[in-house]
Amino acid sequence: MPSFDIVSEVDMHELNNAVDQSNREISNRYDFKGVDVSIQQNESVLVLEAPSAFQIEQMMEILIQKMAKRSIDVACLEKGKVEEALHKAKRVVTVRQGVEAELAKKIVKLIKE
Repeated sequence: MPSFDIVSEVDMHELNNAVDQSNREISNRYDFKGVDVSIQQNESVLVLEAPSAFQIEQMMEILIQKMAKRSIDVACLEKGKVEEALHKAKRVVTVRQGVEAELAKKIVKLIKE
């Protein structure tokens, strides 16, 4: 029986470019002028920081647009909850790669049938 591999990878270089473009657009937008906001990338973890949860959501929309334009599947994003504390909001977004073990077993079983 022939074998096959299922690959689910995110091009980290394209992700880095999407984050850079998002930061650039956010710094140029009038509604973010004079506000301390940022999207930071550490390997496959993105941290969005802003003064309010509303601004975090706006930043998330910009990031998703930039990722889609660079052909990155936005379904790979695992969004954490927005944490608010004294004039600061933060959201951790994890970029998932690969297929989970249970899902891989189901796929193999379906293909073998």
